[in-house]
Amino acid sequence: MSDTPEIDDFRRQTRAWLEAHCPPEMRQPLQDDDDVVWGGRRFSFKSEAQRLWLERMAERGWTVPTWPQAYGGGGLDGAQAQVLAQEMRRLNCRAPLQSFGISMLGPALLRFGNEEQKREHLPKIARGEIRWCQGYSEPNAGSDLASLATRAEDRGDHFIVNGQKIWTSYADEADWIFCLVRTDTTKKHTGISFVLFDMETPGVSTRPILLISGKSPFCETFFDNVRVEKRNLVGTLNRGWDVAKYLLVHERQSIGAATERWQPRPAGQFAAEQIGLDGQGRLADPVLRAQLAEFDTDDAAFRAAVERATDLARAQQGHPATSSMLKYYGAELNKRRLELSMAAGGSAALEWESERSQHGSLARTWLRTKGNSIEGGTSEVQLNIIAKHLLELPGA
Repeated sequence: MSDTPEIDDFRRQTRAWLEAHCPPEMRQPLQDDDDVVWGGRRFSFKSEAQRLWLERMAERGWTVPTWPQAYGGGGLDGAQAQVLAQEMRRLNCRAPLQSFGISMLGPALLRFGNEEQKREHLPKIARGEIRWCQGYSEPNAGSDLASLATRAEDRGDHFIVNGQKIWTSYADEADWIFCLVRTDTTKKHTGISFVLFDMETPGVSTRPILLISGKSPFCETFFDNVRVEKRNLVGTLNRGWDVAKYLLVHERQSIGAATERWQPRPAGQFAAEQIGLDGQGRLADPVLRAQLAEFDTDDAAFRAAVERATDLARAQQGHPATSSMLKYYGAELNKRRLELSMAAGGSAALEWESERSQHGSLARTWLRTKGNSIEGGTSEVQLNIIAKHLLELPGA
């Protein structure tokens, strides 16, 4: 189906603006964690190009193109947002900002937040001024998240929060946290509330968790008599589970759709560099060549599925369990991608500290992907959701 004249005109204008305003450095593949712009009060830009690209995109509202302009967004409709994404891919433009505020909290605030909360937090998210982390999982409440025990005691105009969260991504670098707390101990799902608070509030502390990759974004997070004003309660008291479920849909879809973020080059290109080509210009290893062809086919199908799911969601025709499907398959694809790269690299890919290997960048990333099937809800949980709610299998 061809574009309408209005969309054709928008595409021409968008292409021209991106070509004129996206710095050349921001059209290169990500090489390491420092290439990602997370924003926040303590964030330091790696380059002037990073700062400039974020500033230009935020000024147009294109860090969050479909959010209302009143909250720092671009006010684009679904078709226009799709064009913007397509034109950014065509030029290899990096995302100007990665943010849990964008991918998770923002959509939840747009649906459940009051006007004061939207105007206070959403523009700061769109401009990258505040970095958020997620306070969901606890030591004894992972897959069974509704068993969480972190408690918020009602003190009139505020809550006093005590408890612990675990696997809190980037808690040691975040400015604010969106957090599930128990406000009614007599009920399970209907005794949970969704609150926001500053990580510099007295009583908040974090401790990093080391992963097998030798690096980790994860932390344990502790709350010791933390004061949270009631104006930071999102939605209805004791109905935070409604907010939590809605946010999880966006989290799982964002995890599934972001599987290629940490791979500087396509797996096939990397394999060709490592193994070489045969006389016909094909990858010299026929077995790996076949595996890469199968992967590329599956990856293309997955990208089409993500785009279709996005269109259906914008038309309010999406199925709530689709995010579980995308999260599961995206995680599996990412693990396959790195397995293929490791196979292509051979024993040299296992180097851990050398300058040649960029201090084990590939090996560490490969090990990190093992967590893709755990974070955001384990693969087993996602398969159960798919079986029950999408396939409607008996007894699932």
